[in-house]
Amino acid sequence: MTQPLRIAHAEAAIGFGGQEQRILKEMIAMRDRGHHLELICRPEAQLVRRAGDAGFKVHTVQMGGLLNLIKGAPKVRRILREGGFDVLNTHSRIDTLLAGIGARSLGNAPLVVRTRHLSNRVNSMLAYTWVPHRLITVSNHVREYLIERGVPRERVETVYSPIKLPPAGLQSTLRAELGLSEQDVVVCCVAILRATKGHRELIEALRPLMLENPRIHLVLVGNGSPLFEQLQALIAEIGLQDRIHMLGFRDDVPNILAGSDIFALPTLKEASGTVFVEAAACGLPVVGVDVGGVSEMLRNGETGILVPPMDIPALRDVLRRLIEDPRLRASMGRAGERLVREGGQFSLAALAENTEKVYRKWLDELRPPHGAAHRATTS
Repeated sequence: MTQPLRIAHAEAAIGFGGQEQRILKEMIAMRDRGHHLELICRPEAQLVRRAGDAGFKVHTVQMGGLLNLIKGAPKVRRILREGGFDVLNTHSRIDTLLAGIGARSLGNAPLVVRTRHLSNRVNSMLAYTWVPHRLITVSNHVREYLIERGVPRERVETVYSPIKLPPAGLQSTLRAELGLSEQDVVVCCVAILRATKGHRELIEALRPLMLENPRIHLVLVGNGSPLFEQLQALIAEIGLQDRIHMLGFRDDVPNILAGSDIFALPTLKEASGTVFVEAAACGLPVVGVDVGGVSEMLRNGETGILVPPMDIPALRDVLRRLIEDPRLRASMGRAGERLVREGGQFSLAALAENTEKVYRKWLDELRPPHGAAHRATTS
């Protein structure tokens, strides 16, 4: 019988965005497979409450700055030693340096894994080379980038982030909320409001189409200042405030997607882009830009369409094609939903199974046979 693993996650962020959501999902999924999970984070982090509510033991450590590094590393070292952990999984530069150094100072150190969630350029490779033993990335795009920067190929693996499947046949309330009919064509975009997400470009691409066709509506879901206020001003300036609906933050994204016809997100920087998978799971054709890991989230020409970066005419042409061809929308939507629901690549089960697989492979590479099982049974 395979021995359960004792796993500690460390995260320095205090918010609860996509990265932190993945951590909590992963902890729950791994616990469901029989493993023991604990969390190390800042006292003010939202994960303290959320992980605690989910039933996990949470250790709080001050992070950030040289003084906290000096004070915190011994504390993390003590947490890891007393917990008898097989794996320490870190997620950001600060927690990798703090917790990773604490772990590596132990005589029988746990496997230190760093998960890279972002596609941003890495300035210092210290938190990817010397501190962690191995690396996980959220897309092959990010994996190849780290390999190009000097990480040995055999030390990094891709494990895709999961989505929660919406109920089959979900009946949306979006059109009733906005006073739209079934004849209206709704283009939806779900993303935090940042310049790199391409909201301005999407509006620019759709504007002439909306002026031609009064049935076209754009729904923007997400918040973020000052872009929220800037987009509101832009929409009022072009006179489309009745057709471009800014809904801000919503916790019923599947409901909104299910009431839409097309999903479009012309982001210029994306490590993976699981929102494309969430949209496909709701039966929508997806439109994206061929950057980062976006191409791994869809099948170009089958479940959606990719356009080149910063090519607004190409984006407009693709949107026009989908708006004017309901059969194409339906066929791509069916293909996307089938791929997500039947493929299982982006499921919680796949996340946990693939994570356990790479953990055990790396533990076998770094420890004598049965080392992990011995630690778990004697802790």
